[in-house]
Amino acid sequence: MQVFAASPSGWLSYGQTKVRCSIGKGGTKPALDKREGDGASPLGVWPIRRILWREDRGPKPESGFEATPIQPQDGWCDASNDPYYNQPITHPYPVSAEHLWREDGLYNIIVVLGHNDDPVVPAMGSAIFMHCAAEDYRPTEGCVALAEEDLRALLKLAKPGDAVAFIG
Repeated sequence: MQVFAASPSGWLSYGQTKVRCSIGKGGTKPALDKREGDGASPLGVWPIRRILWREDRGPKPESGFEATPIQPQDGWCDASNDPYYNQPITHPYPVSAEHLWREDGLYNIIVVLGHNDDPVVPAMGSAIFMHCAAEDYRPTEGCVALAEEDLRALLKLAKPGDAVAFIG
């Protein structure tokens, strides 16, 4: 198993490689203290579940994981009291849900991480992804973000069983 480790210092390391990243604006916190909307990245090791990407923004990421194209109506439920909390949904959706089809390019590639998904616990945090970083590497809402070229390079090495770690 390969672990891609993201730190609050703004670096993600794997093997001998170290690339710039951004993490949650709330820093890191123990996973058991993570709450929906707190902007924190949950400390721990989170398995890579799958890859989503925008076909209209670039080629399919090369990876040991299957990549699924997203559509304009795709979203992710962040309403803690909804039965589809922390799961993909289709917009329009009757409760709070993030739109995965974004104009800012941050979700051109989304790596879904296995945080709070087996089982899903209401209010413990949703949509913890690895995705593309903003040009200024501004903090995320709890995810880890990399330059798209760095994310693509990392995904070429990723294979089932690999994980992303938020370290303190």
